Amino acid sequence: MVNETRKPDWLKVRLPSGEVVSELRKELRSKGLYTVCEEAHCPNQGECWEAGTATVMLMGDVCTRGCRFCAVKTGNPRGWLDAQEPQKVAEMADVPRLRYLVLTSVDRDDLTDLGAGHYAATIAALKDRRSDLLVEALVPDFQGRADCISMVCDSGVDVFSHNIETVNRLHRRVRDVRATYEQSLFVLKEAKRYRPDVVTKSSLMLGLGETDDEIRLTMRHLREVGVEILTLGQYLAPSKKHLPVEQFYTPAAFEKWRIEAEQEFGFAFCASGPLVRSSYKAAEHFLSSRLAV
Repeated sequence: MVNETRKPDWLKVRLPSGEVVSELRKELRSKGLYTVCEEAHCPNQGECWEAGTATVMLMGDVCTRGCRFCAVKTGNPRGWLDAQEPQKVAEMADVPRLRYLVLTSVDRDDLTDLGAGHYAATIAALKDRRSDLLVEALVPDFQGRADCISMVCDSGVDVFSHNIETVNRLHRRVRDVRATYEQSLFVLKEAKRYRPDVVTKSSLMLGLGETDDEIRLTMRHLREVGVEILTLGQYLAPSKKHLPVEQFYTPAAFEKWRIEAEQEFGFAFCASGPLVRSSYKAAEHFLSSRLAV
């Protein structure tokens, strides 16, 4: 465990500001939408928003899971759902400088379809309003249900994303008991099997006590199920109640992992850095990956 009160200099970030940031914040507030950028205390909110990338959290801000790394509230929404949310989110397509929209959500184990239909309706509404807007769905594991995965894939989504989060050995310590390493791999594999043309993406947090060999094994497992884009970032504890940071990786170490991910494991693109998160500057990374394929 490291002393988290003395974070390295490379983890310092500037506060979000600028014309695009103000525009996106105003749009979100006027429509009553949540962003994972804010709810999960993401350190890259300003940089991503200025680049025209935003991440909207669907289905409220109460999660039915209780992962030990996450700042999102845990509870039981008891079937609550805003039926107008897909149309509200679709209005985000009218923000001229928004290039790429990431849709994510809390886990909704209380819903019959686990929220897959809500994702699909939102993506379809966005594409109807602005077909050139790139849309990524960063989805929960849907309890490994293939019907939920296919529902999202059929919506016209550009990128199907699901985060493996951590290495297999640490999975039970880090994530909710209902989430498993194998189930996360299945979700990514099934999406690629069902719709081979969809870009698949995953993310791994570093600094929770994983070994180099475990990182490599996770990369290999992700490539085996067809994942094309990988993001690697430093785990930062949202509060003292969450899992502590075991190690701070340097920018040089993240660069080493990026090179290895792309050159040794064959990922089309790897975004790797201390402040990288799963939706970090997603548009730029998506476009770069497609050019590299």
